[in-house]
Amino acid sequence: MKREEVFERLNEIFRNNFDDEGITLSEETSAKDIEDWDSLEQINLVVAIQGAFHVKFNIDEVNAMSNVGEMVDLILRKADA
Repeated sequence: MKREEVFERLNEIFRNNFDDEGITLSEETSAKDIEDWDSLEQINLVVAIQGAFHVKFNIDEVNAMSNVGEMVDLILRKADA
C-alpha cells in the first residue's frame, strides 16, 4: 500500500466521521485543525481506521500519534507487518 492511498482512504474516513466534505488532510493535520476532533471523536476515528485498514492499535500507539502523518506511518507499518 502506498502513502497516497492511505491518505485517500483517511480523507474519506475523516469526511464521513466529521460529516464534512471540505476536509483535506495533510501530514501535519492534527486535532487542533479540525473543530470537532475531540477525545470521543478520536475513539470513533481509531475504530473506523482499524476497520478500514484491518489493523489494530494499542493505547500507547494511539496516544503517541500527534498528527495525521504519524497516523499514516503507523498504518503503513502495521499493514506491512
